[in-house]
Amino acid sequence: MLQSELASRDVTSGEADRHYMAMALALGERCLGRVWPNPGVGCVLVKEGVVVGRGWTQAPPGNHAEVEALRRAGDRSFGSTAYVTLEPCCHYGRTPPCTMALIHAGVQRVVVAAMDPFPRVDGRGIEQLRQSGVKVDVGVLKAQAEAQHAGFLLNVTAKRPLVTLKLATSLDGRIATSSGESQWITGERARIAGHRLRASHDAIMVGANTARQDNPSLNCRLPGMEAWSPVRVVVSRGARLPLESQLAQTAKDHPTWMVVASGMPEEALKAHQKTGIEIIRVGQDPEDEKLDLRQTLQALAERGITRLLVEGGSALAASLIKAKLVDRLAMFQAPVLLGGDSLPSIGDLIVDRLAHAPAFERKTTEVLASDLSATYITRNP
Repeated sequence: MLQSELASRDVTSGEADRHYMAMALALGERCLGRVWPNPGVGCVLVKEGVVVGRGWTQAPPGNHAEVEALRRAGDRSFGSTAYVTLEPCCHYGRTPPCTMALIHAGVQRVVVAAMDPFPRVDGRGIEQLRQSGVKVDVGVLKAQAEAQHAGFLLNVTAKRPLVTLKLATSLDGRIATSSGESQWITGERARIAGHRLRASHDAIMVGANTARQDNPSLNCRLPGMEAWSPVRVVVSRGARLPLESQLAQTAKDHPTWMVVASGMPEEALKAHQKTGIEIIRVGQDPEDEKLDLRQTLQALAERGITRLLVEGGSALAASLIKAKLVDRLAMFQAPVLLGGDSLPSIGDLIVDRLAHAPAFERKTTEVLASDLSATYITRNP
C-alpha cells in the first residue's frame, strides 16, 4: 500500500501520544553515531498510563529498539501501546522483523512517528501490523522524527549521508591567524560540545591540507566516550596524508579511510594500506579536477555511513557548499577578531549577488562561557 494511502487512515493523536513519542525520540538520540547503517530508533511501551518498557537501537548485530523495549518489558508488553520513532521493519536482516516481535508480544497499538522509505519496508511494516489486528497511528511528532533520522533517510533516498559542517571561528569568521595558529580559538566548553558532536556522527571528514597542517587525531576525547569516536575520513586526491601523521599511525586501532582519485597507481598506495588505512577511489570533477564530492558521499553511504561531520578545511567546506551538499552548520564563535590576513573558515564561493548566496535557517543558539554556539539547516533546494 502507498504511504499516501496509509496516511489517509491515520488519526490526530492527543497530548499523551506526543509526550510518549518525545520520550522515544530522546531514547533514539542516545544511539546516534553508534548504530550505522541502521537508524537510531527509540521505542517506549506504555500500558494503562505506565511506561513498562524502553528501548533504543543497539550497535549491530544487537537488538532494534522495539525488540529491546519488549525484552525489558517482558510479559507486561501484552496489551500495551508501542511508541516508535520510525516505522518498524518487516523483513529479515541481521535480526528478525520487529513487526513480528510486536505482534507476538501482544502489543495492542503502535504509534509511529515517521515512515521508513527503505524499499523492503516503505509502508509494509504498518500494513503487516494492521492486517494482524494491531491498531496503528502514524505521524505523531513526524517533523522531529524526520529531523532525527535525516541521515538514514538521506542514505536511502539520496544515496548519501547527512552532512554537518562544523566551524570554530573568530567573530569575523576566521579559523587561524596569519601565521597558521588555530589552537585554540574557542574555549573549553565549546571544545567539549565539539567532541559531543563527533560522538553523534558516524564519520568525520577533513581535507588533506587540514590533515597535514593540524595533524589531528579526529577522535572523541570525552572521558568514558572514547569508544564513540567516528570513522575518520581524509579527502586527498593524491594520497598526500603523511605516514607519520596521527591518523596513519593509529589507523590499525581506529577505522581510517582515505578518498583518492580513481587513477592513483596501486603502488603509490601500498604504504598507506600497510598502516591500516582503507582506500576509497572516486572520480574527479571534470571542471576543476578536484575529487567528485557527490561520488565521495555516495561511496561513504554505500559503506553504511548515515551521518558525516566535516571539520575542515576551508577549501573542502567551500566545495561542499557550492555543490549544495551541506545540510547543517554547527557554528562555534569566539569573541576575538583575527583580521583579513588570517585564514577564512570558508574558501571562495564566487557569490556575485546576495540572492545567490547559500542560505541557512538558524535552529538553536547557546552560550558556552564566552563563546557562542548556533546550529543551522540549509534553506537551499
